Amino acid sequence: MAQATQDTAIRTGRVTRTLIYLVLLLFALFYMLPLYVMVVNSLKPLDEITGGGMMNLPEMWTLEPWRKAWSEAQIGVEPTGLKPYFWNSIQMVVPAVALSTVLGALNGYVLTKWRFKYDTILFGLMLFACFIPFQIVLIPMARVLGVLGLAGSVWGLVLVHLVYGIGFTTLYFRNYYAVFPTELVRAAQIDGAGFFQIFWRILLPSSGPIAVVSVIWQFTNIWNDFLFGASFAAGDGAPMTVALNNLVQSSTGVKEYNVHFAGAILAATPTLLVYIVAGRYFVRGLMAGSVKG
Repeated sequence: MAQATQDTAIRTGRVTRTLIYLVLLLFALFYMLPLYVMVVNSLKPLDEITGGGMMNLPEMWTLEPWRKAWSEAQIGVEPTGLKPYFWNSIQMVVPAVALSTVLGALNGYVLTKWRFKYDTILFGLMLFACFIPFQIVLIPMARVLGVLGLAGSVWGLVLVHLVYGIGFTTLYFRNYYAVFPTELVRAAQIDGAGFFQIFWRILLPSSGPIAVVSVIWQFTNIWNDFLFGASFAAGDGAPMTVALNNLVQSSTGVKEYNVHFAGAILAATPTLLVYIVAGRYFVRGLMAGSVKG
């Protein structure tokens, strides 16, 4: 009798798990449907799309829309495609992410291991900066960029994203370092280690999980940003998102939807790769500071 009850429970558990997996698979397929439409239609000639059947597989497969989106599409004055704007975004993202992460780590280090008067108030102000809407900083930031001579340049966008991102990276590293053993820092000070020696040799080597969080967060926000790019960059200095908008919103010529789909996938590929490669470490990094000690 007990064996029969146990067998029934096992079968019921298997059925329940199967149903759960089927439901999850259904939701995953529904979530992936827009990506399927984009990929399929980016591999079709334009006449297949305009003829209807956007959900159908291509009758004639072609990579011409991808080539055109990358190197020939009319975005600015010259038919350069998305290629130069893609590299603009790379030149903007890499230094902005690196600098904001390093400065956030330094701020977190100072705010937790080198306490000073009113440090809590300073951290509160930096935390408050995380919740300031983008639109509020447009006019003062435009003024600052104009004074510095960085308006309309890639380095101007680097400065904008650096300033706006420091609040977030400081929050991450401050919470992570708050539970880091202070005794190790004190022991290093007794041994004669200075401010930067302690940071580079003790704290930073143990900051891998939270550094991944910072890099993923900053990379995603900066790469996908449109408002700052449209406001502070112009012409050949525009980032990928602005170029993609100009490509899709063009009011002249034939709407080449296959080229638009290919361009959208090209614009989304870097963030997809970041999450595929390092996404599993994101939640680990967020939780790391809460379970130490």
